[in-house]
Amino acid sequence: MSFKKTVIIATIAVAIVAVLLAVVPDAVSADTHEIGEQSGDFANMAWVAICSALVFIMTPGVALFYGGMLRKQSMSSIISQTLLGMCVMGISWFAVGYSLAFSEGNAIIGGLDNAFFNGVSASTIGGTNAYVPDLEFAIFQMTFALITAGIVLGASAERIRYTAVVPFLAVWSILVYAPMAHMVWGGGFLADLPGGLATLDFAGGTVVHICAGATGMALALYLGKRSDRTMKRAHSTPMVFIGCFLLWFGWIGFNGGSGLAANDQAIRAIMVSLIASVFAMAAWAAVQYLHVGRVGVTGLSAGAVAGLVAITPAAGFVSPLSAAIIGLVGGIVCYFGVIFMRERSGLDDALDVMGLHGFGGIWGAIATGLFAEFNLGSAGGLLTTGDWQLFAGNIVAVLVTLVFCFVVSYIIIWVIGKLMRVRATEDEELIGQDLVENGEPAYVM
Repeated sequence: MSFKKTVIIATIAVAIVAVLLAVVPDAVSADTHEIGEQSGDFANMAWVAICSALVFIMTPGVALFYGGMLRKQSMSSIISQTLLGMCVMGISWFAVGYSLAFSEGNAIIGGLDNAFFNGVSASTIGGTNAYVPDLEFAIFQMTFALITAGIVLGASAERIRYTAVVPFLAVWSILVYAPMAHMVWGGGFLADLPGGLATLDFAGGTVVHICAGATGMALALYLGKRSDRTMKRAHSTPMVFIGCFLLWFGWIGFNGGSGLAANDQAIRAIMVSLIASVFAMAAWAAVQYLHVGRVGVTGLSAGAVAGLVAITPAAGFVSPLSAAIIGLVGGIVCYFGVIFMRERSGLDDALDVMGLHGFGGIWGAIATGLFAEFNLGSAGGLLTTGDWQLFAGNIVAVLVTLVFCFVVSYIIIWVIGKLMRVRATEDEELIGQDLVENGEPAYVM
């Protein structure tokens, strides 16, 4: 990027910050209340704090998971892009992202009442959260924003320049992620569909996984395929395993903390997440063995992630038996989803973002509409109660998420492509971005 363009972008950023500071109101919303002295409040606070730490560790986990599946020349690159993603999403979340997602607004996006965490206090509870302080809720949701961006980067690995990653995620965080969080969790229209339709997304099937998959497809379509000389995979299966383990470990907080309370729903969410993951791993291994005659660390790890993705939207609403079914089907769906994306889609989804997270999230949302149970505090599923409203509503949510995230993400990267070079050249791909962009190889032999 030229010095002139850098100055222009910096000037625009400063101007935006100045405008936001001018419009942020001074008063705290009247619908908040002070935290009581009951022990239950502090139990919830401790639990959500632990879960925030668990979800936070998932983002470096996904960098190791992805890096192990790439060539050794790309390990530092994917780590640096992940770190930049955490930086950009964190700043955006503090400045406007949280407010746009969870303050009062319209059906698509919230307002700026809580920009720069104005009125977001460690001593009040209000808005869409009824169990922990507003500031703690903002922290927990911030970790979700970080991991979603980390997942997205897998689709464009080995060919997008990190100088393009920064502006893409900065705009994407405002125009895609924040609206999705608002529409589903912040009181937007997907939380209150017309015609009696209901939707449920306990921990991010739409907001995180389908959103990441659709965004990844948009990036892959715009960037095109990698050179045949660079499309080699899995330089370090131990790194894949370590990354998978960190994701698996963090998912306990991802799903277990999404009820925002230390209660029976949290325990159930953890249990069904573990059940779904092991059943999905077994299904993936069986299908892969029948298909190609072998199964390895990468396949087993992908199977576990597939089950975790699939159970995410349903984790607070289904029984252990339903979780086993969701995991089994999720492993099969994601296995063939990956095969489809690699061999039939025409897109180079480098690290199977759509195959794992997109297809897994779609199945998870559908499965929530099938298996959710009234006695677990949710709307009823088609197979458990015979009601069709949740099943139909979740299908609507899936379609809206796919279209919205894909279209807006493609527009963002297309506009950025008009302002700067976003793709590495074939020679840069061959050498590897570790040296070309970072000047820092991951391994020195």
